[in-house]
Amino acid sequence: MKRHDDAVVAMLRDDPAMALDYLRTAFDELDKPDGEAAFLMALRHVVEAQGGMAVIAGRARLSRESLYRALSPKGNPTLKTMTAVVKATGLRFQDLTRAG
Repeated sequence: MKRHDDAVVAMLRDDPAMALDYLRTAFDELDKPDGEAAFLMALRHVVEAQGGMAVIAGRARLSRESLYRALSPKGNPTLKTMTAVVKATGLRFQDLTRAG
């Protein structure tokens, strides 16, 4: 699975505009089984592509450890945390709910 994650992060790093579509697709599937875990994984990939946990945690005004916990497969981030992280990646949370 690590290779897949690395490949996705590399694609997002090479094409930052792809991040919005990638997160929007994961957001659209939140209500499906395992949708929440899939969204957190997608957001982790975008975070890694945008500079990593430490960089995004700083922008979001969170500790790196808190961000790791929030985006872990069993994470349960608050809406405030999610909004801060999405914003710190350069995206807007409301854009995830709009068609491109």
